[in-house]
Amino acid sequence: MIKVENLTKRYGDHVALDGVTFTVKEGHIYGLLGPNGAGKSTTMNLITGYIVPTAGSVTVDGFNMGKDPMKAKKSIGYLPEIPPLYPDMTVKEYLSFVADLKKVPKSEKQLELDRVMGLTHITDMQKRLIKHLSKGYKQRVGIAQALLGSPKVIILDEPTVGLDPEQIIEIRDLIKSLKGRHTVILSSHILSEISAVCEEVLMIAKGKVVAMDTTENILKMSKTGQKLNVILKGAADKIEETLKGLAFVKDFEKLSEDGEKCTYEITATEEKEDIREELSFALSDARILIIEMKSSLASLEDIYLEIIQDTKASSGVSFVESETKEETIVTETDEESEAAESESENEDNKEEA
Repeated sequence: MIKVENLTKRYGDHVALDGVTFTVKEGHIYGLLGPNGAGKSTTMNLITGYIVPTAGSVTVDGFNMGKDPMKAKKSIGYLPEIPPLYPDMTVKEYLSFVADLKKVPKSEKQLELDRVMGLTHITDMQKRLIKHLSKGYKQRVGIAQALLGSPKVIILDEPTVGLDPEQIIEIRDLIKSLKGRHTVILSSHILSEISAVCEEVLMIAKGKVVAMDTTENILKMSKTGQKLNVILKGAADKIEETLKGLAFVKDFEKLSEDGEKCTYEITATEEKEDIREELSFALSDARILIIEMKSSLASLEDIYLEIIQDTKASSGVSFVESETKEETIVTETDEESEAAESESENEDNKEEA
């Protein structure tokens, strides 16, 4: 459905994207991840034809974006991070305007408007001026315009920004419902959102693709080794002495102690894929009873942060990160968007000249 080959984009001396190549399969939902300045926004802008590449090509539904831009763009519905709304129009007027731009047949127009307003739950707001809507409803209108005309490819940049928890769940369910009927590329800084919605993940760092696989396989990429949560019956000093003597145990931490029961988090050495059997035998030999043992896979946040650390170590670049209690969120810089806006203005000036 989407084929990206040797895609490169430079802004002066800054290389935003460096020879990126990947293929997006039809009907799948992809998550686009990367640290600040990695090239995510540039990648989305190039795929949609908003900016032109320095080198390389993008093909959408068989049409080359450089040679047949109108045909390629016809297959794309795009929601930028800032929805392209006209505040002095009503919701219905705006969507009607977008439908005309997308050349939706007049005989199908009303049905199409009703369809996208129903999907995004904005039917009750259709007569309201957009400037009087909450940020959450403006985001919904932005998603609705992307869905107009049922394009084969839907590209969503931060689609749940500004929504309350209930609305976020609704939008995530909506995105998941697009599977099979549309190819979806979703960029989000809420990593749990990628885990919840996307089947496959594309990670970009330093302008290059560093990982592209199913979400399930990405979660197996951790370099920290298998982690186990175990509840053991026995004296803490005896348990810890036993664990220290096991070559396949990289580290352990006592999480709690309640009488004769102790709870530990045990991390295996990297070369060991599964230590449960060996650990069971070793603890049994030491006469330590295992009450409970659970294996915990690395989260998408773990994998993502490992890649960031690797990127920092190799480039010396400093990335801005912030942690919330439940979710990891990576703050976005404006470097790429400012560069894109500057290029767009230059191109407009050339056309006017």
